[in-house]
Amino acid sequence: MSDLLDIIGADLTTTLPNGAAVRFAHLDYAASAPAVRAAADAVRDLLPYYGSVHRGAGLRSQRSTFEYERARETVAEFVGAREGDTVVFTRNTTDALNLLARALPAGTTTVVFDGEHHANLLPWPSPVRLPAPADPDEAVEAVRVALSSVRGPALLAVTGASNVTGEIWPVRRLADVAHQHGARVLVDAAQLAPHVPVDLDDLGADYLAFSGHKLYAPFGAGVLAGRSDWLDAAEPYLRGGGASASVGDAPGDVVWATGPARHEGGTPNLVGAVSLAAVCEALLRADRVALLEHEQSLLAGLDGGVSLFGGRQPRVGIVSFAVPDPAAVADRLAQDHGIGVRAGLFCAHPLVRRLGGAGTCDTGGLLRASWGLGSTHDDLDRLNTALHELGVCP
Repeated sequence: MSDLLDIIGADLTTTLPNGAAVRFAHLDYAASAPAVRAAADAVRDLLPYYGSVHRGAGLRSQRSTFEYERARETVAEFVGAREGDTVVFTRNTTDALNLLARALPAGTTTVVFDGEHHANLLPWPSPVRLPAPADPDEAVEAVRVALSSVRGPALLAVTGASNVTGEIWPVRRLADVAHQHGARVLVDAAQLAPHVPVDLDDLGADYLAFSGHKLYAPFGAGVLAGRSDWLDAAEPYLRGGGASASVGDAPGDVVWATGPARHEGGTPNLVGAVSLAAVCEALLRADRVALLEHEQSLLAGLDGGVSLFGGRQPRVGIVSFAVPDPAAVADRLAQDHGIGVRAGLFCAHPLVRRLGGAGTCDTGGLLRASWGLGSTHDDLDRLNTALHELGVCP
């Protein structure tokens, strides 16, 4: 594996109560993945030239503008952008989905499952909310029924991989049904993109959103990529400099920019965009099959976990467990074993309640372990051993 995908801080240590120093086992990638060297190197190389984008004629501004637009081209390649597609830089997946929600044509019907992360559950105006399905066939049929009576523009908004169970949703099948009924498809790829290649055509997606901080570039950048027509026709997401092509003397006398600039008002996050693109480029050059096989070998060593699809769907490196007092277990894992996991509802309250039972929210939700680049068999072995010692083995 290229050293560009080496984890910064992979040798971070923590001290246990007995005084022993151990390598910290970070197993909370689904919340925020650690940075890789490609991101850090990109920032280091950019900072001497850092300046305002699209604003000046000097060396710093010209170089910064070049790097920002080159980052957009790299991300477009990473997602398999097609002719007529656009790439808009946002703050994160939540920001990207809110942008698209604001850009929907009047009267658009949005269909979404209640098993989504809140980022893809809450932005849509008056959505048709479907119960999280028990299996992929049920999901496909539910979308078919929901869209069969829709007239006018429609959008199916669906996750690529669950941030709770790690299960990969049958996105292509859902997209094919949606397109048969004239609907467009948005894929929340926040948890999918770090683990497997994402391609708009392969997924059957019209739009794709993901976050840099899940993709080993923690500098506050995200992406909305996909068809440009709705975005070009919409009111600017952020009104201000950059989004405006010209401003007259009278209130409302404004000509808005076209293309990505229309929704990137203000000074953009140049550092975030460039670092995110550097990771995308490194992943494009990497052997993604080998990376996925390694992640799957780690998954094979961790049995059990809650499942929406009965364990029949493939997973990315995310597993959640129903354990007594998950917050206390997570604290013990951190303090006594040097292992970082996540306890709670994971911004997916309806799904966690469904998987853990009606009282799950009252008892603290679930316990989640997640991993990716740089994770080792030793990390998962330590987790297994610690859970057995705590009497909550999966």
